[in-house]
Amino acid sequence: MEYFQIHQPVAETELKHTNPFELIVAVILSAQCTDKRVNMLTPALMERFPTPEAMAEADQQEIYQYIKSCSYPNNKAKHLSGMSQKLVREFNGIVPDDVTNLQKLPGVGRKTANVIASVIYDKPAMAVDTHVFRVSERIGLTRNARNPLQAEKQLIENIPEELISRAHHWLILHGRYICTARKPKCDQCPLTNLCLYYQKQVNPG
Repeated sequence: MEYFQIHQPVAETELKHTNPFELIVAVILSAQCTDKRVNMLTPALMERFPTPEAMAEADQQEIYQYIKSCSYPNNKAKHLSGMSQKLVREFNGIVPDDVTNLQKLPGVGRKTANVIASVIYDKPAMAVDTHVFRVSERIGLTRNARNPLQAEKQLIENIPEELISRAHHWLILHGRYICTARKPKCDQCPLTNLCLYYQKQVNPG
């Protein structure tokens, strides 16, 4: 983590948002969809439904019309509608700050809950998406993790608590732009001296 602290002290989500509700909407939409695509959709969606109350009253089909170019728009329209209704009904329209309550919302799994808790409320929560799962195993921050929850637990054990919320973004950005899935750009990577994947697969011995 020392490299990232020095060379990338500020690490933030690439999902555009101005408040907790906008972020939870964006994260739900981002499932199996690029941040770039989500950022194209959310301005018009949030202008039409700027609050949980407004979205809770919306017809799912109308929500669908705003998000139909993202992946799984029918399911996501249902999730956004249900999430907004539950926010209004059980949380007074306020996005919860803890992972347990966040996961009570439709469309919000553990990864999404961890993103909200860390980004909005600066909680030491580690969201493990495909990038984080891949990069942490390659570098050696996790060992033989069979699923995201195992990886999450290992990362929390290995990363200082005060860095966890930023470490999530460091690993995502590193996986998105350098340690890519099919062809990692090891020639551009500043972490090869620490990386188990590089030492075993690219430059053994």
